[in-house]
Amino acid sequence: MPEGDTVRNTAELLGRALTGQLIQRGDFRVPRLAGADVGGWTVVESASRGKHLLLRLATPDDARYTLHSHLRMDGAWRVYAPGERWRGGRPHTIRVVLHTPAGVAVGFHLHELALVPTAEEHRLIGHLGPDLLGDDWDPGEAVRRLRARPDRAIADALLDQRVLAGIGNLYKAETLFLRGLSPWTPVSSVYDLEGLVELARRLLTANLGRWDQATTGSLRRGEKQWVFERAGSPCRRCGTTIRRSNAGDYERITYWCPSCQPGPAPPSPAP
Repeated sequence: MPEGDTVRNTAELLGRALTGQLIQRGDFRVPRLAGADVGGWTVVESASRGKHLLLRLATPDDARYTLHSHLRMDGAWRVYAPGERWRGGRPHTIRVVLHTPAGVAVGFHLHELALVPTAEEHRLIGHLGPDLLGDDWDPGEAVRRLRARPDRAIADALLDQRVLAGIGNLYKAETLFLRGLSPWTPVSSVYDLEGLVELARRLLTANLGRWDQATTGSLRRGEKQWVFERAGSPCRRCGTTIRRSNAGDYERITYWCPSCQPGPAPPSPAP
């Protein structure tokens, strides 16, 4: 599930493989970048901001550019040794290929691909709220942005990347379960928003450096999450059947335990 921790892990994977490498040839398979030529450019840095991946490059005359991508739900970057078969994605989903002496980086099913001067990165990521995994993480600013819309359901607010960057459906559901909050609780009714965002940050941080996302403390198959994707199964704490709903601004499926997370029920669908 490409959430903030997965994107950070991907950025570090690309950084280890590509930083300092000369790009021998770039192959862009999206119309807007079809004519882009990054051959002879050097990979300077690989970074992430929330769910956005930023591959920073330098031209031979040291002009700086950023290759921006978003993984959304199905995107992925893979790195292969020279001559290695490209496994891990279907060929027709390849969006970009970067050939270097050390290896080949292949981006499958990437979204929002753009190549912009690094000085203009703000056009792509300037709208984002504080990054839960960023060096400049600011919980006070995250809480301020949450409180700006007090009537909003807390589940929807946590998914809004303009409020805080990095939380996706998994961490939304798991954080709210651990805090005992109904996903439809208004922001104004949430006690200790500071504790809520710090818990989310701890959950993401705990999964850095690995691809398995676990919030229960167990990496065993079927034991990794409390409620996420467990609809119809018994709650690990109380035995109540886990439920799911797609009611909300983002129309994402929400998982929760009605007993452990008392409070407002999901809104009824419009007639």
